[in-house]
Amino acid sequence: MAIWRHPPDLAALNADARGTLVETLGMRLTEAGEDFISGTLPVDARTFQPFGLLHGGASAALAETLGSVAANLCCAPGTRAVGLELNANHLRAVREGRVTGTARPLHIGRATQVWDIRIHDAQGRLSCAARLTCAVVPERQPAAAG
Repeated sequence: MAIWRHPPDLAALNADARGTLVETLGMRLTEAGEDFISGTLPVDARTFQPFGLLHGGASAALAETLGSVAANLCCAPGTRAVGLELNANHLRAVREGRVTGTARPLHIGRATQVWDIRIHDAQGRLSCAARLTCAVVPERQPAAAG
């Protein structure tokens, strides 16, 4: 049984990322299953730190993106998930290629959600283990023009 209240439409979610940090860093959502969502991040000049390694902040951005997208797909109508806390442990340096992250829920509640995000290098080795906690809040309506 799928966890999603809103079925993942990867093409639409990737299109929604145009003009954002997600697009700037080259992230792509690539797969969704009954209880997970995955995406990739290139390891290149956009995502390097000065020593030629994948920047920990880029890994954290991928983790938060995957967890936030997944959390919002699980929200009840009229609510939105927003990040409260992100913890990321950088376990292995990555110098080239692409990393793939997968977000899976640890807890999906009415007021909070907790997501486990694992990021692996192209050889399948764990490079980052992250946990994202989100608050589920009422969705704000856009301010009226005028």
